[in-house]
Amino acid sequence: MEKNAKIYVAGHRGLVGSAIWKNLQDKGYTNLVGCTHKELDLLDGIAVRQFFDKEKPEYVFLAAAFVGGIMANSIYRADFIYKNLQIQQNIIGESFRHNVKKLLFLGSTCIYPRDAEQPMKEDVLLTSPLEYTNEPYAIAKIAGLKMCESFNLQYGTNYIAVMPTNLYGPNDNFDLERSHVLPAMIRKIHLAHCLKECNWEAIRKDLNLRPVEGINGNSSKEEILAILRKYGINEMEVTLWGTGTPLREFLWSEEMADASVFVMEHVDFRNTYKEGDKDIRNCHINIGTGKEISIRQLAERIVETVGYNGKLTFDSSKPDGTMRKLTDPSKLHALGWHHKIEIEEGIQKMYEWYLQ
Repeated sequence: MEKNAKIYVAGHRGLVGSAIWKNLQDKGYTNLVGCTHKELDLLDGIAVRQFFDKEKPEYVFLAAAFVGGIMANSIYRADFIYKNLQIQQNIIGESFRHNVKKLLFLGSTCIYPRDAEQPMKEDVLLTSPLEYTNEPYAIAKIAGLKMCESFNLQYGTNYIAVMPTNLYGPNDNFDLERSHVLPAMIRKIHLAHCLKECNWEAIRKDLNLRPVEGINGNSSKEEILAILRKYGINEMEVTLWGTGTPLREFLWSEEMADASVFVMEHVDFRNTYKEGDKDIRNCHINIGTGKEISIRQLAERIVETVGYNGKLTFDSSKPDGTMRKLTDPSKLHALGWHHKIEIEEGIQKMYEWYLQ
């Protein structure tokens, strides 16, 4: 990519998109384009076409998606498949019509079968059933990577699909209903710590920044206590979903961004499969650490970081989701990129960011 090339980052305010934007700026790219949801509704095909007509981007990072954790995936099943398919269809379609030189599509490792052999290589895709709780989202992301693959094979485009593991970092979503596991844990344990310390100033500040179901820092103590109890937080303990036994892999979002920009700069579609393959498939690239931690160990690490000295419990009546979801990042390593930030350092950085 030329430093003055016009680069469109779809979802540039989100967890990954904002990190990609910053990474590009830090590397000297000067012609970045981004639109907020208010400025451009990516579900609106006509609006997306008009945007491409006007801006004519040369490179596209497709980091926009409708995302959430296990609770959100269970409740908003139709939204997860419909919205993501629509976003992908609009942006990939317009990228093709406008002769975009290269596109990076961001998926998720939930595309892999629930009972896939661990760690998961790219070629285990579609070998057995998906995890039920996030099946609609996974199907949408599989469709996206297959769309990229198919355009490349039929039309000679250069669209690369990357599948990041669980991400966390600056600008994460801390909504108690819709966030992913790590930011949800950090916020719940932080609020439980504040409640145990009777630090109502910190609780009200937190709820003013991120209201929960209409309850904010100006609500009464009774209303605040009631909403916190709904999400498993009281004066004595914090309760988390599941048994705590599932294992998860986590990658710092700014490292995901660095890997994404690296792929755009150094990897072409022809580098993602073996020359001479009869059937060209599974050309996507896992982006992860290849290391995992149990949900219980993760929670205990956050408890230690926050300084919480209340009780930590798990509600085994709630779903665990997939028991293991560890990527094999050897394909990415062979292409020349490795992670540097381990989970212990990442949690500390994440909590410091949250407090600020």
